[in-house]
Amino acid sequence: MALGFVMIARIDPGGSYWTTSLPAMLVIAFGMACAVAPLTNAVLDSVQPDHAGIASGLNSAVARTGGLVSTALLSFILAAQDAALQRLFEVAMLCAAAAALSAAVCAFVWLKPPAPAKDP
Repeated sequence: MALGFVMIARIDPGGSYWTTSLPAMLVIAFGMACAVAPLTNAVLDSVQPDHAGIASGLNSAVARTGGLVSTALLSFILAAQDAALQRLFEVAMLCAAAAALSAAVCAFVWLKPPAPAKDP
């Protein structure tokens, strides 16, 4: 995902969708496809079994809200012709890339597989 965010930061507003936006979105989509299931498992494994429904619902709500807000903002920013706004968008995407890379490193370093279930 970090690579996709860097690619989005480099999108030229006058560039072709097929050669700039689409490849970046595909890279992010691939990263999301690889991250969503393990993230959901980590969220659900981190709570008590009787709170799994609440954790699942909250995880889903946050994911959907983030997707909707980011889609709306991306469309707005890419349509803007203001150079300052475009520069801020580039900075935001580079920060998102750094956050995604940091999250991946943290996941590999600190997340441990759950302990096997004990027989009752």
